Amino acid sequence: MNSSIALSIEDLSFSYGGKKALDQVSFKIQPGECTILLGPNGAGKSTLFSLITRLYDTRDGRIELCGFDVKQQTRKALEKLGVVFQQTTLDMDLTVMQNLRYHTALHGMGSKLATQRIQQELERLNMYERRFEKVRQLNGGHRRRVEIARALLHKPSLLLLDEPTVGLDVPSRQSIVEYVHQLAVDEKLAVLWASHLIDEIYPGDHLIVLHKGQVKANGTIDDVLKIANASTIKDAFNTLTQGEQA
Repeated sequence: MNSSIALSIEDLSFSYGGKKALDQVSFKIQPGECTILLGPNGAGKSTLFSLITRLYDTRDGRIELCGFDVKQQTRKALEKLGVVFQQTTLDMDLTVMQNLRYHTALHGMGSKLATQRIQQELERLNMYERRFEKVRQLNGGHRRRVEIARALLHKPSLLLLDEPTVGLDVPSRQSIVEYVHQLAVDEKLAVLWASHLIDEIYPGDHLIVLHKGQVKANGTIDDVLKIANASTIKDAFNTLTQGEQA
């Protein structure tokens, strides 16, 4: 597999008991590409993320991160990955700095490098002045910024974001959407952003529409509009997630 591809998913299927959550899902993401994974609740987005991150074991199909098979070469594959889950995973009673220090230690980063990386990521997100505040004192938008900073400390090649703007106010949401899109351009970072919010899509994004565990569309905005025979992404999304085939 070509290691220049940030993420490769091939024929991925997964079931909970007798219920199929993912059905022959396949797609690829290139470096510098922001891919929006659109789907309603229950589409299979979180299951897909759990398989990519190895929270669940892959039974059918193949997942590769930068050419490394997540099942056969788990450590090397996951080193390439940064993740922001939908539910916060920060320790509320630790400071921003303590949370980030813990993450750098898990990645075996020396103290000097860790200090540099933490400062760099927090400054980019306008959070450096708040590094000694406890996470509990931060609002939802600022906690998300800390989680994004944490996910980037080890310089991953792929950033997974599982509905990271849910519950945030509009300015916080827009700020994070803009920041991540710019990051993809500036750092050649591949991004897979799970969402059900149409306004988080930028014109140059790669779109994947997932419904009932199946990829209903995969391509540029124009590609998706053609597949759905629609004039807007909202209309295309509604058509594709009602199970109608274009």
